[in-house]
Amino acid sequence: MTTTRRLGILLALGTAMVSGVSVWVNASGVREFTDATAYTTAKNLVAAVVLAVALGVVGVARGRLGAAPTLPHGPGAWLGLLAVGVLGGGVAFVLFFEGLARATSTQAALLHKTLVLWVALLAVALLRERLQWGHWVAIGALLVAQVGIAGGVPGSLGRPELLILGATALWSLEVVIAKRLLASVSSWTLGVARMTIGSIALLSWLAVRGRLDLLGSLTGEQVGWVLLTGLLLAAYVATWFAALARAQAVDVTAVLVLAVPVTAVLQAVVDGAALAPQAGWQLLLVGAVGLVCWLGVRPRAELARADA
Repeated sequence: MTTTRRLGILLALGTAMVSGVSVWVNASGVREFTDATAYTTAKNLVAAVVLAVALGVVGVARGRLGAAPTLPHGPGAWLGLLAVGVLGGGVAFVLFFEGLARATSTQAALLHKTLVLWVALLAVALLRERLQWGHWVAIGALLVAQVGIAGGVPGSLGRPELLILGATALWSLEVVIAKRLLASVSSWTLGVARMTIGSIALLSWLAVRGRLDLLGSLTGEQVGWVLLTGLLLAAYVATWFAALARAQAVDVTAVLVLAVPVTAVLQAVVDGAALAPQAGWQLLLVGAVGLVCWLGVRPRAELARADA
């Protein structure tokens, strides 16, 4: 079990790297489109196709890449897949990218990474995950560090920030549903279902709004952004669900916060943003993630003694 959890933490670290790059890239990509939902739909379709191909490869390999494809058993599991697809792969993306089109990538990263708090509360209440005192210390440090990085708590939240928070709330609920599903469904199956069902929901929403034609009139530059961000999204989903299948929801979500300094470094190196004023907060964040990683790979017997 310790080896499995360690692999889950490592996969979560990979997810954080991908997420940090994705937030930075998407902040530029979404501004190249007049309709954020059309952009989201296009890149989600790319991710769904990439993951479907990967699922086929895994099916041929019969699980040699981690987990063989599986089908859900019972109406409850099918309903869970539908919820993950519609809420996590559809509605949440619309809210997030409508907000991202108007907010900065730093604001988006900060608000999205409050996910760790909501997941911690839901995981304790609904998944019966056991959190040590170190988890709460780490979560507190992560939140404080992110507020410091953002320059303080915003005096008020505008519509873009509220949209991003709404998306984060839906994604936290998705984590809990996904964690339950992963007890019987492979991470590959869940990833493909999430992006495929979510893409169908997004296409339906575009059709209702009469904006479906936007997908057929993309420029060469827009296609480039869609392919790049779609590939990043596929990598994110694949590693995220694989990590969630192997480690606690709280642990992998906390590790995901490491995406914040990744985004900040990219902004500093490429965009010329100042990084030095945030250095102390970034180090606090990295230290908190390190604490979570350590707690995540400790043997359960050692944890039991710590509780005694």
